[in-house]
Amino acid sequence: MTVRQSGQGVPAETHPALAAAAAAALEAYTVATAEHDRASLAAVVADGADGTPTMRIDVLVEDAILAALSRHPVNVLTEESGWVDRGSALTLVMDPVDGSANAAAGVPLSAFSAAVAEDGVFTEALTVWLDTGRSWWARSGVPSPLRTSGRRTLDGAAVSLLRPHPANPRATAAWWAVARRAVRVRILSTSCLEAALVAQGATDAFADAATDTHRLVDIAAAVVLADVAGGAVRDVFGRAVELDTDLTKRWSGVVAATADLADELAGVLHDAHDTGSVSFT
Repeated sequence: MTVRQSGQGVPAETHPALAAAAAAALEAYTVATAEHDRASLAAVVADGADGTPTMRIDVLVEDAILAALSRHPVNVLTEESGWVDRGSALTLVMDPVDGSANAAAGVPLSAFSAAVAEDGVFTEALTVWLDTGRSWWARSGVPSPLRTSGRRTLDGAAVSLLRPHPANPRATAAWWAVARRAVRVRILSTSCLEAALVAQGATDAFADAATDTHRLVDIAAAVVLADVAGGAVRDVFGRAVELDTDLTKRWSGVVAATADLADELAGVLHDAHDTGSVSFT
């Protein structure tokens, strides 16, 4: 029998800075959702480092994490504050609340997610489901119980996708090119959690259908989680997913159970986006 396992809370083997960030996120999220109503949590209070609106829940959780990380000599790249340079060889790339709209609305599908980069190379990752404490942890070169489904082809696959964008006909064509061949399509609106579910084997793939929505903080953890579980991460347009402190850069990330499926999925999305059409025959 193949073991498909996630854990609860922060694993003991976790890098101290990563563990501190995750623990602070869990506590701050719990307090924020108990003390604020939905309108308050969803209120836009600033613009993030990438220029997109920042909700109050994002600030509450990120501020708590940064306070916890002040005791750890690591650089930080985070969604709202951007690049915090402490002159370290280690960088924590994190999304304090992935699925902010879900979190603010009371939909229990949001996550803290982060990856550790050593001299620019992603080596460790942790994603924590904020409503349950369930976690997915991995370190490069360390045996892991995480196993993908092993699926190699798109036909008949279970796929999670970001929502289609009707105002973007090329991206809409790409979305339908995948949806018509998948046996099941889910839209959970939390990229980091969806990537973790691919690493666990609960679903076969997750993708941004050529909308260039992903920032590095959305897919950094997936690079490690997918790799140790036997999967692969790609970008629809062939860009390398690697450490870059510019949060205005975008990717159309693909996380899949195998390299074969990742390549096929990226290719289908790319080709449909290029032609702007999809056949339903």
